[in-house]
Amino acid sequence: MSSSRQSHSSNNSGRSRHSARVIAQTTVDAKLHAEFEESSSSFDYSSSVRVSGDQQPRSNKVTTAYLHNLQKGKFIQPFGCLLALDEKTYKVVAYSENAPEMLTMVSHAVPSVGDYPVLGIGTDIKTIFTAPSSSALLKALGIGEVSLLNPILVHCKTSGKPFYAIIHRVTGSLIIDFEPVKPYEVPMTAAGALQSYKLAAKAITRLQSLPSGSMKRLCDTMVQEVFELTGYDRVMAYKFHDDDHGEVVSEITKPGLEPYLGLHYPATDIPQAARFLFMKNKVRMIVDCRAKHVKVYQDDKLPFDLTFCGSTLRAPHSCHLQYMENMNSIASLVMAVIVNDGDEEDDNTNSSQPQQKRKRLWGLVVCHNTTPRFVPFPLRYACEFLAQVFAIHVNKELELESQMIEKNILRTQTLLCDMLMRDAPVGIVSQSPNIMDLVKCDGAALLYKDKLWKLGVTPSDFQLHEIAAWLSEYHMDSTGLSTDSLHDAGFPGALGLGDVVCGMAAVRITPKDMLFWFRSHTASEIRWGGAKQELGKKDDDRKMHPRSSFKAFLEVVKTRSLPWKDYEMDAIHSLQLILRNAFKDVVTADTNTNVIYSKLTDLKIEGMQELEAVTSEMVRLIETATVPILAVDVDGLVNGWNMKIAELTGLPVDKAIGRHLLTLLEDSSVETVKKMLSLALQGKEEKNIHFEIKTHGLRSEVGPVSLVVNACANRDLHENVVGVCFVAQDITGQKIVMDKFTRIEGDYKAIVQNPNPLIPPIFGTDEFGWCSEWNPAMTKITGWNRDEVVDKMLLGEIFGTHNACCSLKNQESYVNLGVVLNNAVAGNEPEKVPFGFFGRSGKYVECLLCVNKKLDREGAVTGVFCFLQLASHELQQALHVQRLTEQTAMKRLKALAYLKRQIHNPLSGIIFSTQMMEGTELGPEQKRLLQTSTLCQHQLRKILDDSDLHTIIDGYVDLEMIEFTLHEVLTASISQVMVTSNGKRIRIVNDTAEDVLSETLYGDSVRLQQVLADFLLISVNFTPNGGQLLVVANLTKDQLGQSVHLAHLELRITHAGGGVPEAMLNQMFGNEEDASEEAISLLISRKLVKLMNGDIQYLREAGRSTFIVTVELAAANGPDSRT
Repeated sequence: MSSSRQSHSSNNSGRSRHSARVIAQTTVDAKLHAEFEESSSSFDYSSSVRVSGDQQPRSNKVTTAYLHNLQKGKFIQPFGCLLALDEKTYKVVAYSENAPEMLTMVSHAVPSVGDYPVLGIGTDIKTIFTAPSSSALLKALGIGEVSLLNPILVHCKTSGKPFYAIIHRVTGSLIIDFEPVKPYEVPMTAAGALQSYKLAAKAITRLQSLPSGSMKRLCDTMVQEVFELTGYDRVMAYKFHDDDHGEVVSEITKPGLEPYLGLHYPATDIPQAARFLFMKNKVRMIVDCRAKHVKVYQDDKLPFDLTFCGSTLRAPHSCHLQYMENMNSIASLVMAVIVNDGDEEDDNTNSSQPQQKRKRLWGLVVCHNTTPRFVPFPLRYACEFLAQVFAIHVNKELELESQMIEKNILRTQTLLCDMLMRDAPVGIVSQSPNIMDLVKCDGAALLYKDKLWKLGVTPSDFQLHEIAAWLSEYHMDSTGLSTDSLHDAGFPGALGLGDVVCGMAAVRITPKDMLFWFRSHTASEIRWGGAKQELGKKDDDRKMHPRSSFKAFLEVVKTRSLPWKDYEMDAIHSLQLILRNAFKDVVTADTNTNVIYSKLTDLKIEGMQELEAVTSEMVRLIETATVPILAVDVDGLVNGWNMKIAELTGLPVDKAIGRHLLTLLEDSSVETVKKMLSLALQGKEEKNIHFEIKTHGLRSEVGPVSLVVNACANRDLHENVVGVCFVAQDITGQKIVMDKFTRIEGDYKAIVQNPNPLIPPIFGTDEFGWCSEWNPAMTKITGWNRDEVVDKMLLGEIFGTHNACCSLKNQESYVNLGVVLNNAVAGNEPEKVPFGFFGRSGKYVECLLCVNKKLDREGAVTGVFCFLQLASHELQQALHVQRLTEQTAMKRLKALAYLKRQIHNPLSGIIFSTQMMEGTELGPEQKRLLQTSTLCQHQLRKILDDSDLHTIIDGYVDLEMIEFTLHEVLTASISQVMVTSNGKRIRIVNDTAEDVLSETLYGDSVRLQQVLADFLLISVNFTPNGGQLLVVANLTKDQLGQSVHLAHLELRITHAGGGVPEAMLNQMFGNEEDASEEAISLLISRKLVKLMNGDIQYLREAGRSTFIVTVELAAANGPDSRT
């Protein structure tokens, strides 16, 4: 589906477009599935993909039936069996056809004692398994989040066979998959995630040790680790693009297999419904695509069909099975890679519930095997955890890529601005870099003063003029357009462009001057990654196979380019604003580069003043911070020593300054700090480094201070390193506890249960992840008592994202906690990581988590021991206030956005009514009132379109150049305050000369009208009842050429009374941070006046005060001056 839109980015509009695409794609998926079921062997995949994409669905019934079929399938794969239990009685309400044979048949190896149980509807689960197994199952079934204990090892009562029970909950029932434990497996004797995590420990460690900055390296490493972990013949990383089609971006195979690396596939290859299931069930295994499926029988008395979407045994659909066999892939294992969907959701850490970020399916890690292959559940669980860790790193790489792209765009914009000053505007196409370097494209063009400058692959001159005319006729109300298909956007000459030009982004600089960027069709971007077709062989289009799929994709992408991303349109729009601002006077004169240089100089001066203010504030914050902060110069001499570090060490600031840092350290820490200093001075900043610093005076009796430090290189204006700043955390108390813990050789209960407030929060688990320790300090900060959490799963039940005692902020926090605990259980060195959770009261707790392994006398790991290092009360209070402020600001922004959206519709209705009235017979007075109403409507529309006040405040708004008279503007401005003035019986007198009122002027009349209305309103507000308000305008003109004059307009608004309060005037001349709600409009108005090369003055006299507004406009030829 083509997307044409105005040239501005919007996360909301992006999400709406994606949602619409998903709905449309689901309909196409349903139609393809229905055609496949009807056509059987005659199904032509390539043509169906092409036709389905062009046709509307015949009925919603097709889509509904398709989704129902996916969710309510009644078959499972035969490698295991399934039972469904009533969640209250634990009796069987559904079972797979093979369950009686697998679970109740007598084994010849086990002597039979009495009759073996019959399995059917109503069977009690306890009659099928041994007593210990039944007890373990019932314990798991009683937990709210039943899947936390998967897999549970159970033994059949009759045969003694071991099975892994995998449980999940659906509405009113509990579904249990039973997978046999193979004879060659060493069964897991304990349930829980930590046991499975051990299997992926090596792969996780390797992923976490990778340097950032390369998505390819990350994907290649993931694929390699999964290949070694699972043993499949082929492992691929499969990425979904913005239009939902897929690409194999990394691959590893056993020798002799055809590579798929680089191949692209249409969106229909993995239906939207299947993608939805991947978001719910993150690992999917098909053991043998040729195996006969097993039917599931359910109790006829159930009021609804059970869904087996969450079952590990769920049978795949026939369409997918044929696809696999045609690829010679008999078995598969697929892991979902789920990442954050942008940053539009803010983490609200003050709420009693964590705010989950919107998620999306980035891609899949796909494993194929040419023969049937079964992977035990513990290993699949480990793969799921590995995929979650991989997803976190993918998310970081995406954020890094976005930052790098934005940085490159800003660099290019800076260079383009520099060119504008030297050779405007031709320099942006004639020099290097040029506008093609701003965004990824195949060609670009500038239409300026009816002349064309072209770069790369572009339409012909005639076609470019046709496109410009089409934009002017059909998109005259927008400032630009972006589309991935000119054909779908409605351009009549699109077919004549062929595949060379499909997508276009275009923006207006002036009504007649435009910039264009072009992209060729998507297929030109695709690299054929597989082996070439052998001579004489041909694909069967009717089979679903990578080659047919690739051909189908080529069919789908005809006349379509890669879509334009939001950040690319932001860059294009920014360049548009720069050009429009630079050439706002292009109608009357050439660009005045001196003015541009002057403005840039003013901006630099303002920037330096702002930098000095920020620096002073930062120094104050560092000196008064509640954490230890110190700094040194390049020679290691202390030049920063805040009050907190002085308090901890007993060494005053005046005695610390100038001393060498190494002389202040304990001997054991000297080498560590030497290395850290050396690296920091090279710009390599280390984090979480532990060292000890000496104490002085009275503090010397308590021993050295233990700090965990982050090093930060200090740089000058030229980016040269001139010193190092250390931001530390005091862990002396924690170290004392750890030392005592070490000295008493494991007898830690005296410490853990000690109510002394100096003891930090401590909790621990056994080797299987069950909570075994929870001290009084933990109870205090979480609100949960020891007896409420001990013997619960630490991961999931105590700390988790759903129905846990202490909710974590997001899934990433949950995965990171699992990694840290797993590393400790694996015997790795202690780690210190940032950690946060919601306590029982809903308060968010931020701290530093230190996880240590717990050893027995033989040195074996028996669990983990965790300490929490909390921030000081002052810091917590400051963070709390900051969150409240951010939350309030966000609520107000949302309310403002809602109001602006809601005003647009009725305003459009008013404008339409006004236009209709203009076509009727009206008298002169009625026409004048109608014109005033129209001008006020234009002003309101302009204000509603101001999405970012900082654009105005920073001077980046573009002003229009239109013809108007001062009479029109003053009449519209005064009309806006008449209701208020009449209510206060204030008389408004316009004493401007008639020839000045009728003078034809050129400029942004709507902005001038907005400014005058603001100053008139504030004047009326501070005029006493029954007073008078006088408006006088003077006009002076300087000749610029034979037909154009520069008009200096001065407007005086004089009102009676004491005048506007001094505080409000100060805010008008200050900055937006200090401005009140009432004063912000005056501040914005003054900024708009400054953009018109004018200014505001306020003159106080006895009994009256005057606003003096001066602006520069253009005027037609006439007398030299007019008053």
